[in-house]
Amino acid sequence: MPRLVRAERLLLIGTVCVGGCMQVGPDFHPQREAWTEHWSSPAIEQVTQQALQPDARQWWQVFADPNLERLIAEADAHNGDLKIAGLRVMEARAQLGIALSGRYPQVQQITGDVLYGDEKHSGGSHPHSGGFLQYSAGFSVGWELDFWGRFSRAIESADAAYFAARANHDDVLVLLHAQVATTYYALRTAEARLRIARDNARLQKRSFEITQRLFKSGESDELDLQQAKTQYLGTLATIPDFENQIMLARHALSSLIGRPPGPLPELDEQPGKEGTIPLVDRAVLQGVPADLLLRRPDVRAAELQMAAQSALIGVAEADLYPSVTILGSLVWTATSVAGAPSTLALVAGPSVTWNVFDHGRIRNNVRVQDARLQQLVVAYQNTVREAAREADDAATSLVTALTRESILHDAELAALRSLTLANTIYREGYSDFQRVLDAQRALSAQQDAYVVNRGNAVSSLITLYAAVGGGWQTGEPLVDAATRQQMEQRTNWGDLLNESKPPSVTTRRALPEGNPDE
Repeated sequence: MPRLVRAERLLLIGTVCVGGCMQVGPDFHPQREAWTEHWSSPAIEQVTQQALQPDARQWWQVFADPNLERLIAEADAHNGDLKIAGLRVMEARAQLGIALSGRYPQVQQITGDVLYGDEKHSGGSHPHSGGFLQYSAGFSVGWELDFWGRFSRAIESADAAYFAARANHDDVLVLLHAQVATTYYALRTAEARLRIARDNARLQKRSFEITQRLFKSGESDELDLQQAKTQYLGTLATIPDFENQIMLARHALSSLIGRPPGPLPELDEQPGKEGTIPLVDRAVLQGVPADLLLRRPDVRAAELQMAAQSALIGVAEADLYPSVTILGSLVWTATSVAGAPSTLALVAGPSVTWNVFDHGRIRNNVRVQDARLQQLVVAYQNTVREAAREADDAATSLVTALTRESILHDAELAALRSLTLANTIYREGYSDFQRVLDAQRALSAQQDAYVVNRGNAVSSLITLYAAVGGGWQTGEPLVDAATRQQMEQRTNWGDLLNESKPPSVTTRRALPEGNPDE
């Protein structure tokens, strides 16, 4: 009998050693498409240059605008969407902690009770009655062995989900920085268009006043007067629209930096920037476009979501096989009845459970998880293709805007010269007033088109930086101090809220080389 017991122990130990290393379900491998390895865009090559400074993670420094830099710093510190993204990282980190608990006994219970009893014996030679107390205390442990990788796959899934949450946080940063910069330069463009409208309104007002005097003196007919008045009032009517655009842009900036609509001192700390639109004809990148696409936070998040779902297939597939649990209990019992003995019992041994007649449900659950993985594979492929399209579109738009830049500048100079000539020949009597009106209208249109095109160039450059994943870095913690204090007053978070970047628990095969989280 002892030999048989030893043999069973050896068999159990051997099974644990062999089975403990087994993981059912697929091992995740990145689903890279062949075209991404050598993808390039002539438009991107035309408008980019390779350099180390400024770092693409802080691409807004290419504009050398302290006002913009202050706004982005405020957005990093106070934007609501960014705070939510950081809290989702904390949520995913706590979920990872739950998954890690699977490495330890799943049941660890201490029990204790004190029971009161009352018994009564009647008849016989010793009838009696009375109450008594019964005491018991125990400790139970149950540890399901990870034969098929159920718990290790769950940890793998939670780990990938955690880093996917971090990538989503980076993606929010990319979009936030692009929104702040785009809105800021939309504001500057509206200011420039307002200045042009006011300048042309003053010019057209003088023409209107001249025609009014000439009409009253009988030197001009009413047609010139009404045409000058129409053109002046039409230009004057555009001013409230531009002022409205400026106010809406200021409100949008206030929202992005986490404030209610109101004054923005960040825009006024460096005067002279009103209506200033820089022209930057190159994007500074560190890497080829194909690599930059795969480093985009949303692309990394899509790949990590695939890794998390792939591990869940293994979790579901583990239900097809028996589970072995080591059980143990230590129980002490006693009673207040005089002469009654106390007992101490130790119970331990393995337990095997197997859902042998429920494989239809389990098999279909495995299929459900696999179908979800395939959906994420297609979503990842779509994300990469969309990233390439966004980058190519932005570069193409930038090329177009840069091409139009010199043409529109020359057209503006020609319109200004035409107005000078039209005024001269009108004063000398060689032309009617209509030519002056036409020259004024052409000048206003060309000046506005030039400013709008320059604003489009800046917007395309910002979009290009965002399309290649630039702008995911911030000096702010995932959870700001005020939020951390509020959460710690409710719940014991330990050191989790102070954590900036904990090490990965599993091998992150999903991450491309050069990932900023590495």
